[in-house]
Amino acid sequence: MTEIQGPKHKRDLTRRKVVVTGAGAVAAVGVAGGLAAGAFAGETGRGGKTPTPKASGSSAEVCYTLTSETTEGPYYIDADKLRQDITEDKEGIPLTLSLRVIDSESCKPIVNAAVDIWHCDALGLYSGYESLSTGGGGGAPTDAPSGTPTGEPPTDAPSGGTGGGGGGVHEEPTDDKRYLRGTWKTDRQGRVTFKTVFPGWYRGRTVHIHTKVHVDGTWTDAGYEGGTTCHTGQFFFDEESVLLSATVEPYSTSTTERTTLTEDTIYDQSGTAGGLLRLKYDKKNIAKGVTGSITMGVDPEATNDGTGDAVQPGASESPADTASPSASAS
Repeated sequence: MTEIQGPKHKRDLTRRKVVVTGAGAVAAVGVAGGLAAGAFAGETGRGGKTPTPKASGSSAEVCYTLTSETTEGPYYIDADKLRQDITEDKEGIPLTLSLRVIDSESCKPIVNAAVDIWHCDALGLYSGYESLSTGGGGGAPTDAPSGTPTGEPPTDAPSGGTGGGGGGVHEEPTDDKRYLRGTWKTDRQGRVTFKTVFPGWYRGRTVHIHTKVHVDGTWTDAGYEGGTTCHTGQFFFDEESVLLSATVEPYSTSTTERTTLTEDTIYDQSGTAGGLLRLKYDKKNIAKGVTGSITMGVDPEATNDGTGDAVQPGASESPADTASPSASAS
């Protein structure tokens, strides 16, 4: 796949652009259609309650509570790779991430939205920021991943140091690596699928994946241009899956402190609405691979860039919006 270098990070996401050279750069991963079509059954909304179905034409759509907004984190790189398979050569448990984006008011799918995802590797490193993230440990590892967390997340993480660094303040990339990052567009049903690996962990944060949804832009031969960011969020993994992943290499070689889902300062404990993924895997052999799915209910008319510069109109601030900078690590 052609290496695509994206533009320098811009706060004004209405000018975001993906540059693509060659048809091969936009080849989709081979994922069975049935997987995406059936991946969202059984999801629950805020507080674990099943969302109320609403009739839409001849079929019933499931409407969701507006999905929680969170911090962008310090390690976002705007529009760097237009692709679905973001794995590159990173080792880890295969993860197929099946997402759907809908209008939380009308329940209609949002078509041709640009969805970004990015996350750390199995040992907690972020591409583009390996010298800053260092597995979140800021130096020598402090504890072994026995599956039992070692305490509350740190609250004094300096920029670029332990806890993911930056407190949500954007850091400029320090290297040209771009593994585990990608952008792709939603189809006519609002669905998009990515192929990656199960993320690892680093000190101060639970296991998570970052995401952004951009709307009202234009897809051209050059990529995606214009538009606004209507959602900035994070996806989370239940404790059982994380404990099982910790028994598989290279996760089992990590000696970094781990924060549980309930201890995390970003996850708002609201289940699907807060970004908790629905996971499928063989509990006897998670190394074979995991499928994660979620529906994001968004307001396409809102601007939520995750930098603290904009708040959804008419909405109260989320816990992430009001958290202290030290609690807003990547």
